[in-house]
Parts: sequence; structure tokens; C-alpha cells
Amino acid sequence: MKKSQASNKTKYILISVITVIALAVAIGFIVFFSNNSTQNNPVEQQNQKHIESNEPEESTEQEESIENSEADKEEGLESTPDEEEKTNEEETQNETPPAAEEKDDKVTKENGYIVGQMLPTEPTYVDGVLIANKKYPLPQNYNPGENVEARAAFEEMAQAARKEGIELTAFSTFRSFEYQQSLYKRYVDRDGKDNADRYSARPGYSEHQTGLAFDIGEVGKEDLWLTSEFGESTAGKWLVNNAHNYGFILRYPKGKEEITGYMYESWHFRYLGVPLATDVKNSGVTLEEYLGIQ
Repeated sequence: MKKSQASNKTKYILISVITVIALAVAIGFIVFFSNNSTQNNPVEQQNQKHIESNEPEESTEQEESIENSEADKEEGLESTPDEEEKTNEEETQNETPPAAEEKDDKVTKENGYIVGQMLPTEPTYVDGVLIANKKYPLPQNYNPGENVEARAAFEEMAQAARKEGIELTAFSTFRSFEYQQSLYKRYVDRDGKDNADRYSARPGYSEHQTGLAFDIGEVGKEDLWLTSEFGESTAGKWLVNNAHNYGFILRYPKGKEEITGYMYESWHFRYLGVPLATDVKNSGVTLEEYLGIQ
């Protein structure tokens, strides 16, 4: 009886071991075939690789884009002083209007005069030539009197004209600041400022204050003095054609009011000396144009 029980127990153990071994072998086969199935499916492998490859790339690109955007904002908001200074310098260099052009844009003019302009303390010379016009005034205390050299040149010219039967006279030459002030006021009271500014200089701006301007007429024909008709007379034509030989130029010719600032004055001549007067005459332009100060 005991022997039979021992035999049954041994059989039971053997069956259990065989069963375990069989299960292990079965599991091994299942795992083996499962791996082979995955490796042998190229489409699935490629798709898997594509998914694994693309997901990190998209994430990286988005993160870099966000980081760059944030960096740009921080750079714009928190730039260093050196960077701000460099940026300001670059913006200044890129601005198109030069300083001179900005200054001109801000200048307000009235009949050719710069509004608010103060009289200088020294007279203005351009290429050695004394200038007095609506842009370049003279000091109030500039008081040289009639220029001696200019008077001598006029007398020589008058003598030459006399040989041609023309008797010239200089009826107005040097004017002081104070005299021009009273004269201009009289013209303004009579004709209004806009009209007066076309033919009479404001005090400090008159070429007569230089002592080099001569208003010339013909003796016995005073009715033509200070008129455009004088330019059509024999005396007026002679002056235009010969004045430069004695150092004078017609200062305010026809059609140049926008440049000289004054209407045509057939009687107003300016002494420059023979060489310069001849050059200006031959150039066919005004003194402003010749000197490049128009």
C-alpha cells in the first residue's frame, strides 16, 4: 500500500515538471515568432521609425522658434546701452535731410528777408567781396562813408560819357543806417511794406550803406531818375555797355528779382573794381549767381 502511494506521488511530480517545461517552451516559441513578425514587416518598421524620427524634430523646431522669438523680444526690450547708442547712430546716419536742409526748412521768410534775423557784428565778405543783401545784412554801426576808390572810378566814367555828349551824375551814394531807416519807413507809409520791400532795403540791408552803391542819372533828365525808362535812354544804355570798364555793374537787372530780392533798377550800379566787374558782366549773371549765394 505504501509502495503504491509513493509511485503515484512520483508520477504526479513528473507530470508537473513536464507541464512546466512545456509551458516554458510554448512561451519561448510565442516570443520568438512575435519578434520575427515585427522584423519581417518593413512598412511597419519604416512607419515606426518615421513617427519616432518626426516627433522629436517637430518638438525641437517649435521650441527653437519660441526661444528665438522670446530672445528677439528680450533683445528689443533689454538692449545694452552700447547697442542702443549704436542703433541711434545708425538711425541718425540713415536720416535723409542734412542739417543745412533742416535749417532751411525751419527758416521763415518775408519778402526775401529772414524773419527774426539779427544784424551781425561784422560785415560779410564772399570771395573778398563785401555783400549786403536780404540774406546778408550789415552791422548797424557799419559806417564807412562813400568809398573813395568808387568815387574816383565814377568821375573817370562820367568824363568818358561826357565825351559822348552824356552828362552823368551820382545823385545818391552812401547812406547811413539811420538815414536808410527813415527812408524805408517813408516808403512803407506811402506804398505798404510788401511794395516797399521790392525797391527799398530795410535798414541794415541796403547796399548803399557799404559806400559802394551809386544811383546814377543824367543831368537835365531828372524825370527819368529812379525809373525803368532810364534804362531805355541813351545814357542808360551807355552805362550798361560801358560801366564794367570802370569797375561798375548794373546790380539789379531785369527778370532777376527772385535772385537779387529787388525789382529792376536801371539806375543802381555797384562798384567791384574793373577785373571783377568785367567778369560778372561777361558772365551774364547777377552778383549773387556769380558768387553762388543766391
